[in-house]
Amino acid sequence: MACLSPSQLKKFQEDGFLLLEGFFTADECVAMQQRIGEIVAEMDVPLHCRTEFSTQEDEQLQTQGKTDYFLSSGDKIRFFFEKGVFDEKGNFLVPPEKSINKIGHALHAHDPVFRSITHSPKVQALVRSLGLQMPVVVQSMYIFKQPHFGGEVSPHQDATFLYTEPLGRVLGLWIAMEDAMLENGCLWFIPGSHTHGVSRRMIRAPSDSGPGTSFLGSDPVWASNLFVPLPVRRGGLVLIHGEVVHKSEQNLSGHSRQAYTVHIMEAAGTVWSPGNW
Repeated sequence: MACLSPSQLKKFQEDGFLLLEGFFTADECVAMQQRIGEIVAEMDVPLHCRTEFSTQEDEQLQTQGKTDYFLSSGDKIRFFFEKGVFDEKGNFLVPPEKSINKIGHALHAHDPVFRSITHSPKVQALVRSLGLQMPVVVQSMYIFKQPHFGGEVSPHQDATFLYTEPLGRVLGLWIAMEDAMLENGCLWFIPGSHTHGVSRRMIRAPSDSGPGTSFLGSDPVWASNLFVPLPVRRGGLVLIHGEVVHKSEQNLSGHSRQAYTVHIMEAAGTVWSPGNW
């Protein structure tokens, strides 16, 4: 049941994304949300590690690229915050549970609830039906998209940050914990944009040099009329090709738009770039 049909596979190959409605049950979503609530309740982030998350290039270099808290989070469960939620001393201006942008990047490795979801038989069957022979999970994130000020995610390609040789070996699984509609910041895609390569890469600098990351190349200005929205009901799963251009708008509604995302790489015959963060 979790395997793609030939027509679904063809659509994914053509568009670079595909919605699978009702892939996860309400009970599975509740289990993940409850576990995240427990993790947030136990959150203890030192003042000097309180990092605001951004997808804007200049802000990325100022925050993520200069803090070891971000760069060493690949195998840990760490907290990243919305812009403007701290005062000048790093104290919270809003309730801590309302301040978080995302939790990353290894829930799949260290938390039993998210590990069981990530490696569930239906996820394995889905990934195998896409033709992956040696799938490995490279990162996971829980995204909150907080009500009223949940930050926008600017247009980007996942392979900018998760680069492989050859390209086309990274797959995103985006799972809606809540309804993701136009008003609370659903995903938007440019259909077919995964066929044009990668225009920008984020590179990790050597440990003995300046800022932690830098960018090679630059993204074009993608016309807004190229994007199509993809509303998703709770439990829906979106397959995202590593090179498809996508974004989401700021959430100004009174409802959050929580999602759990996993990125998977085909390890067979693939070189994971040593420059990846």
